[in-house]
Amino acid sequence: MDARLLYVMDPMCSWCWGFAPVVEALAAQAAEQGVPMQLVLGGLRRDQVAIDAAARVRYLGYWQAVNASTGQLFNFDAGIPLGMRYDTEAACRAVVTVRDLDPQSAWPMAQRIQQAFYQQGADVTLAATLVQLAEEVGIPRIEFAEAFDSEVQHRATAADFTWVQDLGIAGFPTLLAEKGGRLALLTNGYQPLDALSPLLARWLEHAVDG
Repeated sequence: MDARLLYVMDPMCSWCWGFAPVVEALAAQAAEQGVPMQLVLGGLRRDQVAIDAAARVRYLGYWQAVNASTGQLFNFDAGIPLGMRYDTEAACRAVVTVRDLDPQSAWPMAQRIQQAFYQQGADVTLAATLVQLAEEVGIPRIEFAEAFDSEVQHRATAADFTWVQDLGIAGFPTLLAEKGGRLALLTNGYQPLDALSPLLARWLEHAVDG
């Protein structure tokens, strides 16, 4: 069956962290019908200015809004370390790299980056941090590090970003359903599971029967 879910996300997007339990449940729902989920990395920010105290307060305000809406837990004390540059390319490239090395580990890698960033206060823009997280999801350090730094993975990450931009997707999380090359939008932005599960069920019914 030529069908799949495409989850367009960025591991350093706080709304994607809020959406994580929802999309995991939706992926399980689709998997019951033999429909896999693939991650597409969006490239949320490329900020090169080091975060100062004022910027940290602003970002933590976004986190508080996500927490209030979704119930996902954040470490407000340790989060957003001062001096970090909010450039999400490296975190996205880490997921793209794992997706290439071991597709089944791509979602666990995205989840592990989210947990490290939002709950443990880790600077997930740093290669050393990402190498450690990749090892924690089962990717050998040397294998990951060599691939992560390669021109192949830089280009693959840029290709994801371009695909997202060409579709006109301006916000994350976005969940698409694809059958035979045709895309259906399930959501652009956070929605709770009880709103999205029936939509997915109707699409699955047509996709599986078709």
